[in-house]
Amino acid sequence: MKFGIDMGHNCPPDTGASGIKFEDNLTVEIGTKVIAKLKSLGHEAISCNPSSASTVSQSLGRRCDIANRNKVDLYVSIHFNAFNGKANGTEIFAISDAGKKTAKSVLDEIIKLGFFNRGVKSGSHLYVLRNTNMTAILIECCFIDSAKDMQLYDGEAIASAIVKGLTGKVASAPVNIIKDEEDNTDTSILKLQKALNQLKITDKNGKPLDEDNSIGPATASAVEKFQKIAGIIPTGMASKTTWDAINQILSKRAVAGTKATGAIVRYLQYRVGAVPDGIYGPQTQGAIKKFQQQNGLTADGIVGAMTWQKLIG
Repeated sequence: MKFGIDMGHNCPPDTGASGIKFEDNLTVEIGTKVIAKLKSLGHEAISCNPSSASTVSQSLGRRCDIANRNKVDLYVSIHFNAFNGKANGTEIFAISDAGKKTAKSVLDEIIKLGFFNRGVKSGSHLYVLRNTNMTAILIECCFIDSAKDMQLYDGEAIASAIVKGLTGKVASAPVNIIKDEEDNTDTSILKLQKALNQLKITDKNGKPLDEDNSIGPATASAVEKFQKIAGIIPTGMASKTTWDAINQILSKRAVAGTKATGAIVRYLQYRVGAVPDGIYGPQTQGAIKKFQQQNGLTADGIVGAMTWQKLIG
């Protein structure tokens, strides 16, 4: 059987929701694992994600085009919900009877992991379900702004549940885990120095740090500088709060809109010369657009993969 796997969003300006975690990262994690597991069971599986798009509508259209052009038998779009921090659970959308049957099989497997059953729902309002030529489902795995759901979240388990729901079988082949800097546990001095250099944070003399795994005055001054930028009490010592801010930035999350706040926004403001208030407002958006234009990027004010590449490599 040939599957088309759509890892929701991940194509600026088509970016996902944010909460305790970020939808773009989780859809890639789950989707990549699902593709690998399907292949290990002898199926053909392709990604339906476009490499680029100018608008959200174009992004959606290209996903459908990839699925239709490759004549996949089943299209699976993977997403995560976000609402008010209180809603939780899993729901799956479909239009056709075949789609609803597949959706129920997948839902039955996911809720075994402990997620609340929000049911199979009509997807007649969803572009990708209306414009694909084959049986299609859209999975809202759970809520990324729900503490309950994020405590249950296990990418490997969800991917296995989806595959079992789709095929009736469990894939035994190991799947490579996608590295996520936000889950980094390395707090060595060497890691700190490398991270600060990558973030272009210099010492008190304006020089990059020597990566010597030794905490000296230069490294301490760079840590203090970063803390001031990120809105953290400047101590010169890399606390958990400091590491959390560093790793969040290194994770290169897509940033856009007034919902974006905090250390990652303050860092962006520092880099593009905006007032460092931690709020992604019009002034910050304008500075981001100017930076993008100066670096030959699409000036859309969205800090996506290409903008992050220019900022920190």
